[in-house]
Amino acid sequence: MSDDIDYKNNPLHGVGLKSLLIEMVDEYGFEVLFAYLNINCFNTNPSIDSSVKFLKKTDWAREKVEGFYLYEFKNLPRASSEQFLLPPRDRVIPEGQTPGEPKKLDLEDAERLREKRAKKSVERKPLEGNRSGKSVDPWGSWKNKT
Repeated sequence: MSDDIDYKNNPLHGVGLKSLLIEMVDEYGFEVLFAYLNINCFNTNPSIDSSVKFLKKTDWAREKVEGFYLYEFKNLPRASSEQFLLPPRDRVIPEGQTPGEPKKLDLEDAERLREKRAKKSVERKPLEGNRSGKSVDPWGSWKNKT
């Protein structure tokens, strides 16, 4: 993080990952968090401690949860394109924008969102195989060795 970040304009400053999760689980529950974020730590034997442990080790998941906290739970307007490129803890919220009440989320809305994402995924589906479009045999490296 750079030294010139204005921490007073970031709702994540001073908020630990555990307290952030406790707030969101109290409001939404693990089932709704899994439905919206699709992170397995909210689905398989979910607990605050195991989720914190996973999120501390996994940058992409932690950033996804922190973004959800800012824009769904704290109901802030979406980040500008410049701010969006930064991790949520490094973003600066413009003056005059204050956190609001958590959005009302439910499993029905999550299902509609999941269907919308699935349609988008099909539209930009890469060639068969992995993201690079190349076909991959995960066992090819050792299956023919004796």
